[in-house]
Amino acid sequence: MNLKPIRTNVKYMAALKEVESLMAAKTDTQEGDRLSALVTLIEAYERAHFPMDPSDSADGGARL
Repeated sequence: MNLKPIRTNVKYMAALKEVESLMAAKTDTQEGDRLSALVTLIEAYERAHFPMDPSDSADGGARL
């Protein structure tokens, strides 16, 4: 599989493009495993580089 952490915006954009091409991959296949691994790496990059303020959440930061 040979995946590495995403460290640059160029690698991030390339990973997003690859994920798009793998969206129809079936679970328990090489493509499905690659998709899952790429999504994990993308999420880690996004948490580090695009942190969300609690008020940015899907519920608009509403408190119940």
